[in-house]
Amino acid sequence: MKSHRFCWQGLLGSIVLLMSAATAEAKPKSFYDFKVNSIEGQVVDLSQMKGKTVLVVNTASRCGYTPQYQGLQKLYSKYQNKGLVILGFPSNDFGGQEPGKNQEIKRFCALNYGVQFPMFEKGPVSGANAQALFRWLTSQRASGVEGEVLWNFEKFLINSDGKLEKRFRSEVAPEDSGLLSAIEIQFSKKSNH
Repeated sequence: MKSHRFCWQGLLGSIVLLMSAATAEAKPKSFYDFKVNSIEGQVVDLSQMKGKTVLVVNTASRCGYTPQYQGLQKLYSKYQNKGLVILGFPSNDFGGQEPGKNQEIKRFCALNYGVQFPMFEKGPVSGANAQALFRWLTSQRASGVEGEVLWNFEKFLINSDGKLEKRFRSEVAPEDSGLLSAIEIQFSKKSNH
């Protein structure tokens, strides 16, 4: 009887080890390991962005920073042909400044700011319930900005290898020279490959 118990304990131990190894392998290593839902509810595999420079922004429609949508759209229009993609992630995490449903948000962005860059489903970007992508983004270290998202319109610059290159807090506008320079550097890195 003891030998059977020992075998089962050994087998269970092996299963636990295998499961923890599989979990460790499944841990996201880059931006490209994520799938997210578009604002229309369709699954988007971020691996389709490979080779592009991506700017991820958590957004809100009733924030003092909301006019940044206009600057983000200008940035997208200017650099889209060079390989820049801007991804907007609406969130109601801060001050209840994104109360609308997905379709209302989409309509608001199009009518008020002419937003044409991809937008995604509204969801949490901070705290224990943050979307997996934002948990990963905030766990990365870049340019001295780290930790939780503190407010609407934080910006995460992803390089063409799917790694977080730089991060900018809300007050950094889309036309900020530091942000523009960081984007331009990514384009020059790609052209040198």
